[in-house]
Amino acid sequence: MNFFLHINKKIIFFFGLIIVFSFLIIIFSKQININNIDLNISQKILSNVDIAEPKFAISNDSRKIHITAKEGNFLNKDEILLNKNVKFKSNDFSIETEKVIFDRNKQTAESKTKSLFTSKNTTISSDGFNIYDNGNKIMFYGNSLIVLK
Repeated sequence: MNFFLHINKKIIFFFGLIIVFSFLIIIFSKQININNIDLNISQKILSNVDIAEPKFAISNDSRKIHITAKEGNFLNKDEILLNKNVKFKSNDFSIETEKVIFDRNKQTAESKTKSLFTSKNTTISSDGFNIYDNGNKIMFYGNSLIVLK
């Protein structure tokens, strides 16, 4: 009889160890999966963007043009590449495009992507534009369609 109790204690002990190790393995595997998911999410959130939602302005004596975008990357100390939903707004007009090189020092902006200029009585669709002379002049590039109302 004593022999059977001794065997049962060993079997119960080993069975308990197997259950504990099984739970530990399950817990660590879940933790590793959660860490991998967090790492993947972090990598998706972090991209090669220097500035998230940049905001700038081109100012002169008569007006101020506000510039916004979803992303911005420094090309050098003065030039910034603005990407995704770039908008120029002033009291007189607005311009929308996807990519613009903005020069903070010269207060200029240039785009070679499809652009839409809208004002009170005018709409201009073009293949790009150049804002220069502190925002006083805008030159449109490529095929342009002008609609006067």
